[in-house]
Amino acid sequence: MAYAFLDHVGVLAFAHRGDHESGPENTMPAFAGAVNKGFDYLETDVHCTKDGVLLAFHDARLDRVTDMSGLIEAKHYADIRKARVAGSEPIPQLAELFSAFPDTRFNIDLKADNSLLPFIRLVRSLNCQDRICVGSFNDARLAAFRREFPKVCTAMGPREVLRARLASFNLPVGAIQAGCAQVPVRHKRISIVDQRFIQKMQARNIQTHVWTVNTSKEINSLLDIGVEGIMTDRASLLRTILIQRGLWE
Repeated sequence: MAYAFLDHVGVLAFAHRGDHESGPENTMPAFAGAVNKGFDYLETDVHCTKDGVLLAFHDARLDRVTDMSGLIEAKHYADIRKARVAGSEPIPQLAELFSAFPDTRFNIDLKADNSLLPFIRLVRSLNCQDRICVGSFNDARLAAFRREFPKVCTAMGPREVLRARLASFNLPVGAIQAGCAQVPVRHKRISIVDQRFIQKMQARNIQTHVWTVNTSKEINSLLDIGVEGIMTDRASLLRTILIQRGLWE
């Protein structure tokens, strides 16, 4: 199946949680900075408040990056809206991102079970199916989303990643439903991405996007073996390398 989300000239360059030179992770200045640098793809994470408001935020708790504490799912948005990331920036609602950057595509990581139904409702209300790729580290959550939107691009869940790696060694694993593999180069001591993996996925018409890649050496090495997408915290670095290699649209 061909997905509109993956229709792009050159390598898919993802600003992971936005451009960290322009603002704190997962904030409007960070996302705006990436778009201003020419990024068509933004990666973000989704959590949901107790009263059903979807937030672009990575952690389940507010403690690490904001001036508030506690679980997002246990708090109402009226309270969370007062929180400031790095002491200055509010946590953006996911709907804000879609309206603020209408020409941008979003890679969404569904982080919690309570985000699933509100996210499904948001996708339907905004009719943004062609602008998103959805992934999750939870296979059941991902399967539930796919049942609602079988034509929306999704990344592999953990079980599919395992099957894809086995397939790269010519083991029979059957069909893989995902449109792309979004994976690290390695997980702990286990290698995932190599030329064998990429070629086997390409034979299945599945793209490989690698996260989170922040050094020139690793970016170039991955490009050399044919990855179709790279997620980075260093947007300027990735952009420079892709321009140098003639891969920036």
